[in-house]
Formats: sequence, C-alpha cells, structure tokens
Amino acid sequence: MQRKGKRKPRFPQFRLTARVWAHICAPTLAIALATSIICLSPTTTSGQPAAEIFGNITLSPRFSPDPFIIRGVSGGSIPAPTIAQRENTPNGPCVGLVDEEPDHRIVLTAFFNYLSLQVQSSQDTTIVVKGPGGSWCNDDLDGKNPGIAGQWLKGTYEVWVGSYESEKYYPYIIKITAAPLLNPFGR
Repeated sequence: MQRKGKRKPRFPQFRLTARVWAHICAPTLAIALATSIICLSPTTTSGQPAAEIFGNITLSPRFSPDPFIIRGVSGGSIPAPTIAQRENTPNGPCVGLVDEEPDHRIVLTAFFNYLSLQVQSSQDTTIVVKGPGGSWCNDDLDGKNPGIAGQWLKGTYEVWVGSYESEKYYPYIIKITAAPLLNPFGR
C-alpha cells in the first residue's frame, strides 16, 4: 500500500535513460554536430573559405580577402576568337577553346584604377574577358598562365578560361587583386 502524496515512478528505467541522455548523450551529440559543421565547411589552409567552382562574384573597392580567389575547369569547344569577336587584343591573342557560357561573371560596383586577374593552372590555359569596355584576351603572360591587369570600368565582366585542345579540361584558380604591384605577374 502506498502512502498519500508519494507516487511510485511508473517507468523507473525511463528516468535513468533521461539522466543518461542529459549527462552523456547530449554533450556527445553537441560535439558531433559541431564537428560535422566544421568538417563540412569548405576552408583552405589559410582559414579562408574555399573558392566555389565557377563562382560569380561582386567586388567593391577595398574588397577582402585580397587576393580573392575563384576557381574552375578550363576548356570547351568554341574557339576563343568567336567569343571575343576578334583575333587579337591589346593584351594578347585570342586563342584556345572555351565554353559557350562564361566560366565566371564578375560584377564591379565601381571603377578600379587597378585590378589584376591571373589564372594559375598546371597546364597551358588562355583567358577571354568581355565587359563594359570591350573584349580582352591573353595567353602566357606568366609562363603558360594568362592574365589581364589594368584599369577596369564599373559593370559586369564575363570570364572564360580556355584550353588549347578540344576535350581537354584543366583545373585552375584565378587570383584577383586590386593591389597595384610593381611586378604583378612575378616576372
């Protein structure tokens, strides 16, 4: 017979389970969740977020981080002069094969007195840029890596990175910097 006011627990094992959960499982779950968030967040060894492949970006003066890095895979089936609508530009020849659609779109919110785009790849690549001031191409500015630097008008720029051979696709990064260097391409 039970006394009044005191009740015997109906499920004593449930109370133990709740205590075990509160003291052991909850902290373990919190650690696992935090670890998965950290592991799933793309970062580089510098602690900066990893660049999205074929990313489109918007840059304002004094952007950060500088250099800003975007990445992609070169190549396509369209001759670069078809995209650029010319064979040569003041920056260099329009050569290589690119995709029909641009690899990147870069929106500049203001005029840049100096901006540099430099492709880095383990293979020979080319670049085509179309924007408010026209089309620019380059090949082999720094070794086999193309790049374009100078003054840039406010607006949207389409960027293609090409390969020399059809069906050849190579990973690359583009370093974008507004820091005017005496020797921006390492020569």
